Amino acid sequence: MIGRLGTFLLLAVVFAILVSLGTWQMQRLYWKESLLTAIAERRSAPPVTLAEIEKILAGGGDIDYRTVSVTGTFDHSKERHFFATYNGRTGYYVFTPLTLDDGRILFVNRGFVPFEQKDSSTRLAGELPAFVGIHGLARPKLDQKPSSLVPDNDLAKNIFYWKDLDTMASSVGLPADKVIPFFVDADATPNPGGLPIGGVTQFDLPNNHLQYALTWYGLAGALVLVSGIYALRRGR
Repeated sequence: MIGRLGTFLLLAVVFAILVSLGTWQMQRLYWKESLLTAIAERRSAPPVTLAEIEKILAGGGDIDYRTVSVTGTFDHSKERHFFATYNGRTGYYVFTPLTLDDGRILFVNRGFVPFEQKDSSTRLAGELPAFVGIHGLARPKLDQKPSSLVPDNDLAKNIFYWKDLDTMASSVGLPADKVIPFFVDADATPNPGGLPIGGVTQFDLPNNHLQYALTWYGLAGALVLVSGIYALRRGR
């Protein structure tokens, strides 16, 4: 009797864990669907000013993927390079500081350049020399490396493997109090000479939570079925 009771309790605990995991994945599913809907709405909304983005950020709101328009002057001598791929090609995203009218500095991800054109001297036509207007998407900065599997940024070679905005700024001597604490991904408006290639923001957020939920619920159902068959056979 004690053995059967212990087995029953163990099965009940395992069943509860499996159902809880399935329910958690359903909650994650609702969260992810809400997030994807919000992102789609932000991407299709009219561009707002930098001041409006800063107001949202100061109020604790989410600025990610919000459309924004900014104006200023690029300092191409201080561009930073983020290791990336684009349409199967290896290369870099070019992060260039944009000096605004008020003297503050905003890093702009101008887009992709091939590996062999990392050096800006190979794409001089794309170095916009005058006051420019940029349209794109606001992106929050990362506070830490996203994973221990990601390599450390190589400052000596100007190759960044994660978007460490603070280090991008300090590595070229920009004062921290002047640098805006987020960056902008430029849209796909063509640059002179064709490089950098803008509009590289990725929106492919995985949403496999329903599949995971069905797996956990399926295991719970299988546990009940197998336990029931075993109990019937023991009874006979």
